[in-house]
Amino acid sequence: MNAMEFSRDIHRNHSGLKKEINMIQLWKIICSVASEPRKLYEMPKCSKSEKIEDALLWECPVGEILPNPSDYKSSLIALTAHNWLFRISATTGKVLEKIYLASYCKFRYLSWDTPQEVIAVKSAQNKCSALARQAGIQQPILLYLAVFHVLPFSLIGILEISKKIFGNVTDATLSHGILIVMYSSGLVRLYSFQAIIEQFMQQKLDLGCACRWGGTAGTVGEAPFGIPCNIKITDSPPLLFEVSSLENAFQIGGHPWHYIITPNRKKQKGVFHICALKDNSLAKNGIQEMECCSLESDWIYFHPDASGRIIHVGPNQVKVLKLNEVENNSAQHQISEDFVILANREKNKNENLLTVTASGRVVKKKFNLLDDDPEQETFKIVDYEDELDLLSVVAVTQIDAEGKAHLDFHCNEYGTLLKSIPLEESWDVTYSHEVYFDRDLVLHIEQKPSRVFSCYVYQMVCDPGEEETTNRSCEKE
Repeated sequence: MNAMEFSRDIHRNHSGLKKEINMIQLWKIICSVASEPRKLYEMPKCSKSEKIEDALLWECPVGEILPNPSDYKSSLIALTAHNWLFRISATTGKVLEKIYLASYCKFRYLSWDTPQEVIAVKSAQNKCSALARQAGIQQPILLYLAVFHVLPFSLIGILEISKKIFGNVTDATLSHGILIVMYSSGLVRLYSFQAIIEQFMQQKLDLGCACRWGGTAGTVGEAPFGIPCNIKITDSPPLLFEVSSLENAFQIGGHPWHYIITPNRKKQKGVFHICALKDNSLAKNGIQEMECCSLESDWIYFHPDASGRIIHVGPNQVKVLKLNEVENNSAQHQISEDFVILANREKNKNENLLTVTASGRVVKKKFNLLDDDPEQETFKIVDYEDELDLLSVVAVTQIDAEGKAHLDFHCNEYGTLLKSIPLEESWDVTYSHEVYFDRDLVLHIEQKPSRVFSCYVYQMVCDPGEEETTNRSCEKE
């Protein structure tokens, strides 16, 4: 299980995050390999009801024999507003496969259950109308989850999440074969999806095959028949694990398995408990609280490099923590610092203000700046590039009315700073920003008011003169 994907799924689905691709009505794909960008293809215009709601990038697995030559190239798995699931060639825009899902609900979100292997398609939640609430009528089905193997598409099943079985559920998702169900009280429950399939699947369905369901006949995955809901839970499935956490924040990872929660009390926000999954015991030094005074909360997650480490990010520091056995007690584990990355700041944050009273007396007042004060260098984004084994950190400083940012690359093993790249464009801290780092490309996407997007692309070129220096610097000091 990839712990980072597991935790992202929980936060993504709980917040209702929607990667809506609004420009798909006239979607232009651009190639930036040449010295100047050139358009590869342009998808045809479509109506609002046919627009792409969500998409995932699928890449060919290494070493596998695939049925078609086109399968060896990247594809987009796209979900449209009218409930079609497409696999589209990322290089040509050609539709390679398509499935009609259903007419009994509105599917809206895509996520990986198992990255690059199994996808989960989640419906929008059924909302109870005001008249129904006044009459005491509850919507029995909260949402649906359709699960598929990819390349070629094959159906695992469509699952219904009902309040009759699970209670007052606020959201649900799938990750790594685990059904994760969340409640407004902060409770998170985990169930085995495989066990649910074995116990509650009514009929196995195959895409493209004829089927009779509820007195209606049709072809599975073709319009207008679609795919019937063939997994209906009629009794409470066996519970694997449950925990209560503030805002349903729950992550799992480490070696052996541990989980991270915030105690389910508002005053505990910013306090993280790291506990053993097998017995819920708190790890030694397992309460992590970053002493910072800031407008935005710090965040924590298991390192996506599968090392079992933990990354804790605050406005002025990035802590990489490791999980080790306690000496002379292999049953208990402890949290210790592996390395820390600090923002480039003046040590003394206290400032003096001079105030002159009416009588002419000068009064000195001291105040503390916030740790994420825009005039101080502040960490905004931390990411990991697995192929280069680098940690990337975006640091921003507001200078007068203009913000400047730089992207720092750190050795993932020791935290040593290897390279710092200034971003040429200004960084307005009031806008939404995303930075993606993949091999030799850096993308900075900025969202301005009125849904105006700007995308800045950087390509890194190797300087042979710096190669030896870089290799030497990635050593523990």
